[in-house]
Amino acid sequence: MSLFHLILVAIIQGVTEFLPVSSSGHLILLPGLSGASDQGLAIDVAVHLGTLGAVVLYFWSDVRQALAGLPEVLTGRIDTPRAQLAFGLIVATIPTVIVGAILYLSELQQSLRSIAVIGWTMLGFGLLLYWMDQKGAQTKHASDWGIRDAVIMGLWQVLALVPGTSRSGITITGARRLGYTREDGARIAMLMSIPTILASGALLSVDVIQDANWDLAKDGVIAAAFAFVAALLALSLMMRLLRSVSFTPYVIYRVILGAILLVIAYS
Repeated sequence: MSLFHLILVAIIQGVTEFLPVSSSGHLILLPGLSGASDQGLAIDVAVHLGTLGAVVLYFWSDVRQALAGLPEVLTGRIDTPRAQLAFGLIVATIPTVIVGAILYLSELQQSLRSIAVIGWTMLGFGLLLYWMDQKGAQTKHASDWGIRDAVIMGLWQVLALVPGTSRSGITITGARRLGYTREDGARIAMLMSIPTILASGALLSVDVIQDANWDLAKDGVIAAAFAFVAALLALSLMMRLLRSVSFTPYVIYRVILGAILLVIAYS
Protein backbone atom coordinates (compact mmCIF):
# COMPACT_ATOMS: atom_id res chain seq x y z
CA MET A 1 0.00 0.00 0.00
CA SER A 2 1.14 3.53 -0.72
CA LEU A 3 1.49 5.84 2.26
CA PHE A 4 -1.38 7.99 0.94
CA HIS A 5 -3.72 5.00 0.64
CA LEU A 6 -2.70 3.78 4.08
CA ILE A 7 -3.40 7.15 5.70
CA LEU A 8 -6.68 7.48 3.76
CA VAL A 9 -7.91 4.10 5.06
CA ALA A 10 -6.90 5.03 8.62
CA ILE A 11 -8.66 8.40 8.51
CA ILE A 12 -11.84 6.94 6.99
CA GLN A 13 -11.93 4.25 9.67
CA GLY A 14 -11.18 6.72 12.43
CA VAL A 15 -13.76 9.30 11.39
CA THR A 16 -16.57 6.87 10.56
CA GLU A 17 -16.13 4.29 13.36
CA PHE A 18 -18.07 6.27 15.94
CA LEU A 19 -20.18 8.54 13.74
CA PRO A 20 -23.49 6.85 12.80
CA VAL A 21 -22.49 6.49 9.13
CA SER A 22 -20.85 2.99 8.99
CA SER A 23 -17.09 2.58 8.92
CA SER A 24 -17.23 -0.91 7.37
CA GLY A 25 -19.45 0.37 4.58
CA HIS A 26 -17.00 3.12 3.70
CA LEU A 27 -13.98 0.80 3.81
CA ILE A 28 -15.70 -1.78 1.59
CA LEU A 29 -16.62 0.94 -0.89
CA LEU A 30 -13.14 2.47 -1.02
CA PRO A 31 -11.50 -0.20 -3.26
CA GLY A 32 -14.55 -0.47 -5.53
CA LEU A 33 -15.01 3.25 -6.08
CA SER A 34 -11.35 4.33 -6.13
CA GLY A 35 -9.77 1.37 -7.89
CA ALA A 36 -7.29 0.94 -5.02
CA SER A 37 -6.50 -2.51 -3.71
CA ASP A 38 -8.20 -3.82 -0.59
CA GLN A 39 -6.27 -2.88 2.55
CA GLY A 40 -6.23 -6.44 3.89
CA LEU A 41 -6.90 -7.95 7.31
CA ALA A 42 -3.68 -6.74 8.95
CA ILE A 43 -4.54 -3.10 8.30
CA ASP A 44 -8.15 -3.75 9.35
CA VAL A 45 -6.90 -4.99 12.71
CA ALA A 46 -4.52 -2.06 13.05
CA VAL A 47 -7.14 0.63 12.41
CA HIS A 48 -9.56 -1.11 14.76
CA LEU A 49 -6.92 -1.01 17.49
CA GLY A 50 -6.42 2.68 16.80
CA THR A 51 -10.12 3.47 17.16
CA LEU A 52 -10.31 1.26 20.24
CA GLY A 53 -7.58 3.34 21.87
CA ALA A 54 -9.50 6.53 21.07
CA VAL A 55 -12.79 5.45 22.65
CA VAL A 56 -11.03 4.02 25.73
CA LEU A 57 -9.16 7.29 26.24
CA TYR A 58 -12.23 9.50 25.69
CA PHE A 59 -14.43 7.50 28.07
CA TRP A 60 -11.66 6.49 30.44
CA SER A 61 -13.64 7.29 33.60
CA ASP A 62 -16.43 4.91 32.49
CA VAL A 63 -13.94 2.30 31.31
CA ARG A 64 -12.12 2.43 34.64
CA GLN A 65 -15.44 1.98 36.46
CA ALA A 66 -16.33 -1.06 34.32
CA LEU A 67 -12.89 -2.59 34.86
CA ALA A 68 -13.23 -2.09 38.60
CA GLY A 69 -16.61 -3.84 38.50
CA LEU A 70 -15.37 -6.82 36.49
CA PRO A 71 -13.93 -8.74 39.51
CA GLU A 72 -17.29 -8.34 41.25
CA VAL A 73 -19.09 -9.76 38.22
CA LEU A 74 -16.71 -12.73 38.11
CA THR A 75 -17.53 -13.50 41.74
CA GLY A 76 -21.27 -13.29 41.08
CA ARG A 77 -21.88 -9.88 42.66
CA ILE A 78 -23.82 -7.40 40.50
CA ASP A 79 -25.07 -5.09 43.22
CA THR A 80 -22.92 -2.01 42.57
CA PRO A 81 -23.10 0.52 39.70
CA ARG A 82 -19.66 -0.46 38.42
CA ALA A 83 -20.51 -4.18 38.44
CA GLN A 84 -23.81 -3.48 36.68
CA LEU A 85 -21.98 -1.48 34.01
CA ALA A 86 -19.42 -4.26 33.47
CA PHE A 87 -22.10 -6.96 33.35
CA GLY A 88 -24.27 -4.87 31.03
CA LEU A 89 -21.42 -4.46 28.54
CA ILE A 90 -20.75 -8.21 28.61
CA VAL A 91 -24.42 -9.06 28.08
CA ALA A 92 -24.79 -6.50 25.26
CA THR A 93 -21.81 -8.00 23.41
CA ILE A 94 -22.85 -11.67 23.51
CA PRO A 95 -25.47 -11.60 20.68
CA THR A 96 -23.05 -9.91 18.26
CA VAL A 97 -20.23 -12.32 19.12
CA ILE A 98 -22.45 -15.36 18.52
CA VAL A 99 -24.02 -14.17 15.27
CA GLY A 100 -20.72 -12.67 14.07
CA ALA A 101 -18.91 -15.97 14.62
CA ILE A 102 -21.61 -17.84 12.69
CA LEU A 103 -21.36 -15.42 9.75
CA TYR A 104 -17.56 -15.57 9.83
CA LEU A 105 -17.33 -19.37 9.95
CA SER A 106 -20.02 -19.85 7.30
CA GLU A 107 -18.50 -17.13 5.10
CA LEU A 108 -21.95 -15.58 4.69
CA GLN A 109 -20.45 -12.21 5.56
CA GLN A 110 -18.74 -12.03 2.16
CA SER A 111 -22.06 -12.28 0.34
CA LEU A 112 -23.23 -9.09 2.07
CA ARG A 113 -20.28 -6.98 0.95
CA SER A 114 -21.94 -5.38 -2.10
CA ILE A 115 -22.71 -1.82 -3.14
CA ALA A 116 -26.43 -2.63 -3.34
CA VAL A 117 -26.56 -3.97 0.22
CA ILE A 118 -24.61 -1.00 1.57
CA GLY A 119 -26.86 1.41 -0.34
CA TRP A 120 -30.04 -0.06 1.12
CA THR A 121 -28.68 -0.26 4.68
CA MET A 122 -27.28 3.28 4.50
CA LEU A 123 -30.65 4.58 3.37
CA GLY A 124 -32.98 2.39 5.41
CA PHE A 125 -31.21 2.47 8.75
CA GLY A 126 -30.48 6.17 8.30
CA LEU A 127 -34.21 6.89 8.01
CA LEU A 128 -34.86 4.60 10.99
CA LEU A 129 -32.37 6.58 13.07
CA TYR A 130 -34.16 9.79 12.07
CA TRP A 131 -37.56 8.35 13.04
CA MET A 132 -36.40 7.09 16.43
CA ASP A 133 -34.44 10.27 17.14
CA GLN A 134 -37.41 12.51 16.39
CA LYS A 135 -40.07 10.38 18.10
CA GLY A 136 -38.07 8.95 21.01
CA ALA A 137 -38.40 10.41 24.49
CA GLN A 138 -35.38 11.82 26.31
CA THR A 139 -36.15 10.67 29.81
CA LYS A 140 -33.41 8.11 30.49
CA HIS A 141 -29.76 8.67 31.37
CA ALA A 142 -26.71 6.44 31.39
CA SER A 143 -27.22 5.74 35.09
CA ASP A 144 -30.57 4.10 34.20
CA TRP A 145 -28.93 1.49 31.95
CA GLY A 146 -29.75 -1.97 33.28
CA ILE A 147 -29.62 -5.58 32.10
CA ARG A 148 -32.93 -5.40 30.22
CA ASP A 149 -31.80 -2.41 28.17
CA ALA A 150 -28.37 -4.02 27.68
CA VAL A 151 -30.02 -7.09 26.15
CA ILE A 152 -32.24 -4.98 23.88
CA MET A 153 -29.38 -2.77 22.70
CA GLY A 154 -27.24 -5.87 22.21
CA LEU A 155 -29.86 -7.27 19.84
CA TRP A 156 -29.97 -3.97 17.96
CA GLN A 157 -26.20 -4.15 17.65
CA VAL A 158 -26.41 -7.51 15.84
CA LEU A 159 -27.86 -5.65 12.83
CA ALA A 160 -24.50 -3.87 12.46
CA LEU A 161 -23.03 -7.11 11.10
CA VAL A 162 -24.69 -6.17 7.81
CA PRO A 163 -22.30 -3.76 6.04
CA GLY A 164 -23.53 -0.18 5.83
CA THR A 165 -25.72 -0.42 8.92
CA SER A 166 -23.27 1.34 11.31
CA ARG A 167 -22.62 -0.20 14.71
CA SER A 168 -22.80 3.14 16.48
CA GLY A 169 -25.80 4.23 14.42
CA ILE A 170 -27.92 1.17 15.13
CA THR A 171 -27.11 1.07 18.85
CA ILE A 172 -27.89 4.78 19.13
CA THR A 173 -31.16 4.06 17.31
CA GLY A 174 -31.92 1.41 19.91
CA ALA A 175 -31.01 3.78 22.74
CA ARG A 176 -33.30 6.51 21.41
CA ARG A 177 -36.09 3.93 21.02
CA LEU A 178 -35.64 3.13 24.73
CA GLY A 179 -35.88 6.82 25.61
CA TYR A 180 -32.27 7.72 26.38
CA THR A 181 -31.10 11.25 25.79
CA ARG A 182 -29.03 11.79 22.65
CA GLU A 183 -25.80 12.34 24.56
CA ASP A 184 -26.25 9.47 27.01
CA GLY A 185 -27.53 7.13 24.30
CA ALA A 186 -24.39 7.84 22.28
CA ARG A 187 -22.24 7.39 25.39
CA ILE A 188 -23.69 3.93 26.04
CA ALA A 189 -23.29 3.01 22.37
CA MET A 190 -19.64 4.07 22.44
CA LEU A 191 -18.96 2.01 25.58
CA MET A 192 -20.63 -0.98 23.92
CA SER A 193 -18.18 -0.61 21.04
CA ILE A 194 -15.19 -1.44 23.26
CA PRO A 195 -15.84 -5.17 23.87
CA THR A 196 -17.28 -5.47 20.36
CA ILE A 197 -14.14 -4.05 18.73
CA LEU A 198 -12.02 -6.27 20.99
CA ALA A 199 -13.99 -9.35 19.92
CA SER A 200 -13.88 -8.53 16.19
CA GLY A 201 -10.20 -7.61 16.42
CA ALA A 202 -9.43 -10.93 18.12
CA LEU A 203 -11.33 -12.81 15.41
CA LEU A 204 -9.54 -10.99 12.60
CA SER A 205 -6.20 -11.48 14.34
CA VAL A 206 -6.50 -15.25 13.97
CA ASP A 207 -6.14 -14.99 10.20
CA VAL A 208 -3.49 -12.26 10.47
CA ILE A 209 -1.32 -14.43 12.72
CA GLN A 210 -1.78 -17.48 10.51
CA ASP A 211 -0.76 -15.52 7.41
CA ALA A 212 1.75 -13.37 9.25
CA ASN A 213 3.64 -10.95 7.06
CA TRP A 214 5.72 -8.95 9.48
CA ASP A 215 6.62 -6.47 6.73
CA LEU A 216 3.15 -5.05 7.36
CA ALA A 217 4.00 -4.19 10.97
CA LYS A 218 5.25 -0.71 10.09
CA ASP A 219 2.18 0.01 7.96
CA GLY A 220 0.01 -1.24 10.80
CA VAL A 221 1.57 1.13 13.31
CA ILE A 222 1.11 4.10 10.97
CA ALA A 223 -2.50 3.14 10.25
CA ALA A 224 -3.31 2.66 13.94
CA ALA A 225 -1.82 6.05 14.85
CA PHE A 226 -3.79 7.96 12.21
CA ALA A 227 -6.99 6.06 13.01
CA PHE A 228 -6.53 6.88 16.70
CA VAL A 229 -6.18 10.63 16.07
CA ALA A 230 -9.04 10.75 13.54
CA ALA A 231 -11.37 8.75 15.82
CA LEU A 232 -10.58 10.86 18.87
CA LEU A 233 -11.30 14.09 16.98
CA ALA A 234 -14.52 12.74 15.42
CA LEU A 235 -15.73 11.34 18.73
CA SER A 236 -15.01 14.57 20.59
CA LEU A 237 -16.81 16.63 17.95
CA MET A 238 -19.88 14.40 17.85
CA MET A 239 -20.29 14.25 21.65
CA ARG A 240 -19.90 18.04 21.84
CA LEU A 241 -22.44 18.66 19.06
CA LEU A 242 -25.01 16.32 20.59
CA ARG A 243 -25.56 18.84 23.39
CA SER A 244 -27.30 21.09 20.89
CA VAL A 245 -27.72 19.22 17.57
CA SER A 246 -29.77 16.13 16.66
CA PHE A 247 -28.62 13.21 14.48
CA THR A 248 -30.30 14.72 11.41
CA PRO A 249 -27.05 15.86 9.69
CA TYR A 250 -25.76 12.27 9.77
CA VAL A 251 -29.10 11.01 8.45
CA ILE A 252 -28.97 13.44 5.52
CA TYR A 253 -25.47 12.23 4.66
CA ARG A 254 -26.59 8.59 4.86
CA VAL A 255 -29.64 9.16 2.67
CA ILE A 256 -27.66 10.99 -0.01
CA LEU A 257 -24.85 8.42 -0.04
CA GLY A 258 -27.32 5.52 0.05
CA ALA A 259 -29.26 6.93 -2.91
CA ILE A 260 -26.05 7.43 -4.91
CA LEU A 261 -24.92 3.87 -4.18
CA LEU A 262 -28.26 2.43 -5.24
CA VAL A 263 -28.08 4.35 -8.53
CA ILE A 264 -24.58 2.95 -9.09
CA ALA A 265 -25.63 -0.58 -8.11
CA TYR A 266 -28.67 -0.77 -10.38
CA SER A 267 -27.49 1.30 -13.34
